[in-house]
Amino acid sequence: MDRRTFLAGASGVATVGLAGCARLGITEPDDSGGDDADHDVGMGASFFRPAEITVEAGTTVVFQNTGNRRHTVTAYESGIPEDAEFFASGGFDTEQAAREGWMAGFEGRIESGEVYEHTFEVPGEYQYFCIPHEPSGMVGTVVVTE
Repeated sequence: MDRRTFLAGASGVATVGLAGCARLGITEPDDSGGDDADHDVGMGASFFRPAEITVEAGTTVVFQNTGNRRHTVTAYESGIPEDAEFFASGGFDTEQAAREGWMAGFEGRIESGEVYEHTFEVPGEYQYFCIPHEPSGMVGTVVVTE
């Protein structure tokens, strides 16, 4: 059998195999944080999507881990309005406590498919990050309007 004949046959088998997966409802994990999701902010390999979101005061934002890695949602204490409540997955009261909790045993982690919610009451800009993926630039912003 020559190379062209083999490749033509192999591509046909691959197409049939993939079509079978589609019929069975087998899909790849959603790293996109797409528009049709039931969350406001998705978490992929090392990003928040969207990286910035604007909401009105009193809105609860749902962060969902749409990837396969463990993540956190942790406010930068210096990056939230003065009168705003600090927020972090795991219920920590400070940024330092959240960092220490993660280092001590992955506390505050959001596993694949899980969600974290926070209600933003005070108008202003809220900067947050994922502790294990902060060095990769996994940061986001919630802008809260009146």
